[in-house]
Amino acid sequence: MATKSGAPTTPAIRLGLAENWPQFALLVLINAFVGGMVGIERTVVPLIGAEEFHIASTTLVVSFIVSFGVVKALANLVSGQLADHWGRKRVLVLGWLFGLPVPFMIISAPSWEWIIAANALLGINQGLAWSMTVIMKVDLVGPRSRGLAVGLNEFAGYLAVGLTAFVTGYLASEHGLRPAPIYLGIGYAVLGTLLSILAVRDTRDHVRLEASSHPEQPSPIGFREVFTLTSFRDRNLFAASQAGLVNNLNDGMSWGIFPLFFASFGLGVERIGILKAVYPATWGILQIATGPLSDRWGRKGLIACGMWVQAVGLLLTAWTRQFEWWLVASLLIGLGTAMVYPSLIAAVSDAAHPAWRARALSVYRFWRDLGYAIGALMAGLIADRFGLAAAIAAVAALTFLSGVVAAALMREPS
Repeated sequence: MATKSGAPTTPAIRLGLAENWPQFALLVLINAFVGGMVGIERTVVPLIGAEEFHIASTTLVVSFIVSFGVVKALANLVSGQLADHWGRKRVLVLGWLFGLPVPFMIISAPSWEWIIAANALLGINQGLAWSMTVIMKVDLVGPRSRGLAVGLNEFAGYLAVGLTAFVTGYLASEHGLRPAPIYLGIGYAVLGTLLSILAVRDTRDHVRLEASSHPEQPSPIGFREVFTLTSFRDRNLFAASQAGLVNNLNDGMSWGIFPLFFASFGLGVERIGILKAVYPATWGILQIATGPLSDRWGRKGLIACGMWVQAVGLLLTAWTRQFEWWLVASLLIGLGTAMVYPSLIAAVSDAAHPAWRARALSVYRFWRDLGYAIGALMAGLIADRFGLAAAIAAVAALTFLSGVVAAALMREPS
């Protein structure tokens, strides 16, 4: 578009899903590729450790999740700061550059240490790229549709996790654990990188537009203050952060422990792939509904009840020994997580000023994704001492208590 004098003009910046749907849809697609990068590992990588590298210790098998969780948490912590200083697009592209080597390292890994190193890079990829797709969608839609925006983002990411877990399980049953199931990751990484470089536009102008309608803060707020507010000083932000940590704690446990638990009862890799797919696929699909519902019903009820539903699903997994019951349990865990996930991100966005929202989300995501490492390590230690079922039951109890904390502390915005 140009003026009469021929000088180009910048399109007007507007907030809203309808006003920004092409970029929004592009970011949905890119986040599906981000999710797919995790999906290539959900079924096969724990089995690679147990069957190809003959690792007997559960704690050592889940060490790849510990490296992933710690590095992703730290990447999340800096992602908001980098986004505010460098721009969202640059951080998104940087995240994909770290993700490109991951599938090649898993395919060619001569030792378990290579798998751990690949997951450290995957943690950076997820921490930067997934954070930016969330933040940019929230930037685009404005305050009225945050739950919808987050729901669509997480729908794409976790549906891709589930579908990829299913496909990799099938490929592994037909062609072995490596390399065929991991080829999907090469496609995801290449397409995600190219689209981020060539087609994505930055959203900082949308943030400035939204901030212009808010009262100005009396003084700039530094990262240390954002960290303390999000971690424990603001009751809503604390409630969200602890719930996010425990949510991903049980996800980290299920990622590492469930394939080993199911295999210990003789379940084949294809059926393990089905169970590992149902949980994130249910989680992903239902967020199309739970995200908008959190805009209408409020965040607190969905968060607390979602944690309790997850706890029931985890206990059902630990107490039963049949595929059909495990399938029901996976559906329950997916339903509970779908209730919680978009509601938590929307709750943090509600409580944070637009000027420091990206940093607040990065701190929340730091605590949330540190749960991967804590859950995998805790579950591994309990499993080595008391058995796999005991590890699952212990995490179920912790998940229930987290829901109680959210119900007691969280307040809906006025």
